Amino acid sequence: MSDLNRRHLLSLSAGAAALAASSSPANAAHHESDVVSPPSGKPLLIATKLGMIAKEDGGKKLTLAERLTMAKDAGFDGVDFDEAGDFTIDEARKAVQETGVFVHNAINHAHWKQRLTSADAAERKQSEENIAHCLRLSHAAGGSGVLIVIGRASDGPDAEKRAHEGIANLLPLAASLGQPILVENVWNQMMYDHDGAPDQGPEKFIEFVDSFKSPWVGMYYDIGNHWKYGQPAEWIRAFGHRCVKLDVKGFSRATDKFVDITSADDDLPWDQVRKALQDIHYHGWATAEVKGGDLARLTEVRKHMQKAFAL
Repeated sequence: MSDLNRRHLLSLSAGAAALAASSSPANAAHHESDVVSPPSGKPLLIATKLGMIAKEDGGKKLTLAERLTMAKDAGFDGVDFDEAGDFTIDEARKAVQETGVFVHNAINHAHWKQRLTSADAAERKQSEENIAHCLRLSHAAGGSGVLIVIGRASDGPDAEKRAHEGIANLLPLAASLGQPILVENVWNQMMYDHDGAPDQGPEKFIEFVDSFKSPWVGMYYDIGNHWKYGQPAEWIRAFGHRCVKLDVKGFSRATDKFVDITSADDDLPWDQVRKALQDIHYHGWATAEVKGGDLARLTEVRKHMQKAFAL
């Protein structure tokens, strides 16, 4: 056998050995361990906002991985990464893979300051860039959506039109990454009457979402936010398939303030909420958005969540 043929045979053997190694059970297990998944078999998964998790413990600054681990130790199924503007995509992905904690969503709270509805074109562009970063971060972390506040009615009569244009600009990226853009109902005086009666419906939200005619736009319905203005069970049924994710907080109509979930002051009808979610066959995430803190406080919130949803 010539040296040339021998070298060729050796190279083929080495390649075959490498292929066999890459497909070995041990190597396959290694690759599987890189994929972080939420618990399976649960119709409702409960999460905490990253921003609810303490950043320090005993004067020691906690790493992102340590904070994610705290959520797991408190018994949550995952985390909504609502500090996306503070971290790079690689930092988020690394922390998820290091801890095995599932991140289901991303948010950049700068959407209140740099709004899609702003009359300033530069601010609108920055808002789109912020949302694009969230879409990429959620995708890299393994998540399935991005919550946005579309803006404020105080930005003028063209506010809703500008928000629509901004979201439309982002849809190609959202679709390519498989990350729906989810509109949250907030106290921004858009799509509801801020000084109106407590019998309002979600029709304007539905009209806005449906105007895109896209599976990549939906609702991140905050149950507590509009209990003051309408019946959450009716809103959930009206949203139907548009209700992709849930935010959860308590609210007292009697005192007109946000309170702990299922606390003595929380007069939100959780039994009706549970029935409505069953009626629309809701399966997905419910994320607490209340005062957070250390492990003890997060554990308390998790128990409140389980009580609210009878888990």
